[in-house]
Amino acid sequence: MTDSKYFTTTKKGEIFELKAELNSDKKEKKKEAVKKVIASMTVGKDVSALFPDVVNCMQTDNLELKKLVYLYLMNYAKSQPDMAIMAVNTFVKDCEDPNPLIRALAVRTMGCIRVDKITEYLCEPLRKCLKDEDPYVRKTAAVCVAKLHDINAQLVEDQGFLDTLKDLISDSNPMVVANAVAALSEIAESHPSSNLLDLNPQSINKLLTALNECTEWGQIFILDCLANYTPKDDREAQSICERVTPRLSHANSAVVLSAVKVLMKFMEMLSKDLDYYGTLLKKLAPPLVTLLSAEPELQYVALRNINLIVQKRPEILKHEMKVFFVKYNDPIYVKLEKLDIMIRLASQANIAQVLAELKEYATEVDVDFVRKAVRAIGRCAIKVEQSAERCVSTLLDLIQTKVNYVVQEAIVVIKDIFRKYPNKYESVIATLCENLDSLDEPEARAAMIWIVGEYAERIDNADELLESFLEGFHDESTQVQLQLLTAIVKLFLKKPTETQELVQQVLSLATQDSDNPDLRDRGYIYWRLLSTDPVAAKEVVLAEKPLISEETDLIEPTLLDELICYIGTLASVYHKPPSAFVEGGRGVVHKSLPPRTASSESTESPETAPTGAPAGEQPDVIPTQGDLLGDLLNLDLGPPVSGPPLAASSVQMGAVDLLGGGLDSLIGDTSFGPPPAAAVPARLGAPTSSGLSDLFDLTSGVGTLSGFYVAPKAVWLPAMKAKGLEISGTFTRQVGSISMDLQLTNKALQVMTDFAIQFNRNSFGLAPAAPLQVHAPLSPNQTVEISLPLNTVGSVMKMEPLNNLQVAVKNNIDVFYFSTLYPLHILFVEDGKMDRQMFLATWKDIPNENETQFQIRDCPLNAEAASSRLQSSNIFTVAKRNVEGQDMLYQSLKLTNGIWVLAELRVQPGSPSLTLSLKCRAPEVSQHVYQAYETILKN
Repeated sequence: MTDSKYFTTTKKGEIFELKAELNSDKKEKKKEAVKKVIASMTVGKDVSALFPDVVNCMQTDNLELKKLVYLYLMNYAKSQPDMAIMAVNTFVKDCEDPNPLIRALAVRTMGCIRVDKITEYLCEPLRKCLKDEDPYVRKTAAVCVAKLHDINAQLVEDQGFLDTLKDLISDSNPMVVANAVAALSEIAESHPSSNLLDLNPQSINKLLTALNECTEWGQIFILDCLANYTPKDDREAQSICERVTPRLSHANSAVVLSAVKVLMKFMEMLSKDLDYYGTLLKKLAPPLVTLLSAEPELQYVALRNINLIVQKRPEILKHEMKVFFVKYNDPIYVKLEKLDIMIRLASQANIAQVLAELKEYATEVDVDFVRKAVRAIGRCAIKVEQSAERCVSTLLDLIQTKVNYVVQEAIVVIKDIFRKYPNKYESVIATLCENLDSLDEPEARAAMIWIVGEYAERIDNADELLESFLEGFHDESTQVQLQLLTAIVKLFLKKPTETQELVQQVLSLATQDSDNPDLRDRGYIYWRLLSTDPVAAKEVVLAEKPLISEETDLIEPTLLDELICYIGTLASVYHKPPSAFVEGGRGVVHKSLPPRTASSESTESPETAPTGAPAGEQPDVIPTQGDLLGDLLNLDLGPPVSGPPLAASSVQMGAVDLLGGGLDSLIGDTSFGPPPAAAVPARLGAPTSSGLSDLFDLTSGVGTLSGFYVAPKAVWLPAMKAKGLEISGTFTRQVGSISMDLQLTNKALQVMTDFAIQFNRNSFGLAPAAPLQVHAPLSPNQTVEISLPLNTVGSVMKMEPLNNLQVAVKNNIDVFYFSTLYPLHILFVEDGKMDRQMFLATWKDIPNENETQFQIRDCPLNAEAASSRLQSSNIFTVAKRNVEGQDMLYQSLKLTNGIWVLAELRVQPGSPSLTLSLKCRAPEVSQHVYQAYETILKN
């Protein structure tokens, strides 16, 4: 008979009977009683009263009985900590049992009993088990260390268990190695700064050797650990890739995805010219395709990961379009994901095939799927210009079906096609107007109104059409109301004589009868524009619109790079970094792809994907208001002083946001301010007038590092203004760390002690990263030099000028104030090199009015010397070319708060002047970037 009989009893008052059975002399009866206790515990009955009796049963040689007692112990030890101590002796004894299964069982249970009182008794047995002769015991003990660390981290460190765990990475048994890696990874996640997994080529070699022989979960732990390692050069990266590649054919999909993650990360370091690079691309496709033959849930996870991989390296799956065609029995969530990937892989070569599929999908019965299919046809038209005409005729065929939701989706996407290809397909407007009455969804109505307003001069009855929408103005959604207001104003500017009454009607509806602030504000702006300056109104409202981009839903490059590091985890399914959905800081470490090595830099090809910045750098949003002084006096700088406060030198920024949006917004933790703007679409196909189209043919003009420029120290606070304290200083940046190098001189007649420093809020959040350490009292006529580390996580407020820093220094005499200007190049970060495609797309995307030009005079440098000097201060040359005898350097840099600045530096051989053009979404910084260029190049 099976053990199910223990769950069928419904007797009451059986605790007493069980107690008697547990104390029976007969072993069988005892075992039966413990099984009954475990059954009661499993169904939720409280059997904690039997704790002492069950613990007495531990003294047995029967493995089955011992397992049951240990199970009971794990469950009730927390509620009965005093009694649980009774079991300690048995644990200690079992850890020395000749049977390795019992030793391992004891050590496993010890790790699961989360009672502080007991933990210290368990250290000795655990130490023995970590060095046990049997690998099964050692691998169990390794996991126990991670559990113990969770209960009492200090105890684990004091007892030296972490060092023992590190030794186990060199163990002869692969399973022990895997568990040691798993335990160390777990501990390292809760203590990101501990650097427990200090990987080097020797330990990596041991992990790769163990990889072939351990279980699938062991392989996952080892692969995840390998993914956190950064090889020292491309040769080592290739060697690791070669040894990881066989894992791609593993039966377990988790192992496959972990292997893909390692390869995707290390490919970043390989040159695209290598034969091996091409081989690796070919090897990555089959395992990803195989994942799509699993059950739907696994398919969905695989598709979400493939979506990321295709955005990063579309060449991997460019020939595999057919596997993403939808099957009739796919669940809707799989269908929608496949559709998304189909569009990402669409190209001129396969567009006919894709369109035929999409047209087929648009006749399905599933409404959501049909909508997405119609929208996909529009996205294909925008992405592949050669197919636009075919896509428009397909959409017109679908409109003729008169299926309501198909018509509405078609109108929405046709609006986008008009935006992408102006003055090309307007002949279809008549067909669209025929379907006006059937539109009931806000997005479709808004799209139709936009089309009527935009092309009012081509539609004879445009005023009647818009008037028909106006009848139910207050019942419309905000989206439709806003669009209608703009469309009627456009119509009025194109046909002023016929539509005066209509425009007055809509303006009064928007401003007087509406309680929506957005609508009211827009109404007032139009009203004032039309009443004061109709010419300006025409320029604003009828301005030429920028063409929309092909891939508006691409993940922002830095976030994509971070998500590639999380392939095979929840982050890759949500398409969000862990910090967005893991509560609290524990376990969230920002990751990024390794930088390209020098050897692969020079051979970088046009299609190189952006290498991305460390995603841990969050941009601070610079607030426009707030008390200028901050609380310099209240932050433990001693008693308030009667001296005059700092001069108010910050101005209101109005509506300007220094971060602009697009590239400057890194997606991530939103705790720093408002949500970031949408990522910049990478539109590469459009013609450009700036002469940048052939950037891709160029070799990289990167020079060698020659040291970061540091300005000589200047006197910031004269002694006469600070009761004898003179402060001189300068700013430096070394290996990503900013510091303020101070020289304090005591010119008074008394000793100075108790120094402290505080910064006011400033444009880039500069703040001291540590207290001001003056270790000995400063005697009269004595000078001391101090390097004060700084960070950029302080409070932010725009200053005038932008690089103004207001400082308060306190000592035992008084509090003194001064302000200084820091050079902007201390904020140029080390990962400011933009990928060429991204550079080109961003240059086009930033409006021309944001471009500023400067002359750098008396600077007789050639292009190589200038590039080299600038690179040492983190201004990176993306490409270089020669135009009519002039050397052109295209450069990028990134500030600590995520602002990107793009530059074009023209060097005329033999001329002492250089021409610098800067483009940035935050034009306020351009003047200061120019000053940085001038300083670096002239010194």
